[in-house]
Formats: sequence, C-alpha cells, structure tokens
Amino acid sequence: MMLLRTVLRGSIALSLPVALATLAGCASVEPWERGTLAEPHMALDPHPARSAVLSHVRSSREAAATSVTKSGGGCGCD
Repeated sequence: MMLLRTVLRGSIALSLPVALATLAGCASVEPWERGTLAEPHMALDPHPARSAVLSHVRSSREAAATSVTKSGGGCGCD
C-alpha cells in the first residue's frame, strides 16, 4: 500500500510538468499568419531534392558502413 502511494505520488509529480509544458505549446494560428508558415524556408527540410542527392552520394561513397539501407556497391550504380 505504501509503495502504491509512492508510485502514484511520483507519477503525478512527473505528469503535471509534462502536461503544463504540452499546454504551453498550444497556439492558435490566424489565417493571415498561415502564409508565413507555408513559406519554403519554414519547412523541416527546405531543400528536399538537395537532401535526396546528398543522401545518395553519401550512401554510394560509404559502401561498407552506410546509414541508408540501399543495395549496390560503392560505385554509385544502384
């Protein structure tokens, strides 16, 4: 019984700051602000084509220890 109280007290103490941090991150976006958020430099990856090419080059060069799972050797002909 004592252990259960300690666990409950600990979980409440941990969940309260997490809940407050989650609620603090909520914001409403006005319609006139959506255009700014839709601009290319606001994207997580603003240059997806460039990132794909760089990933291909890296995976081709690192034939033995690649972080991208692709078939093929180090010649770049996959």
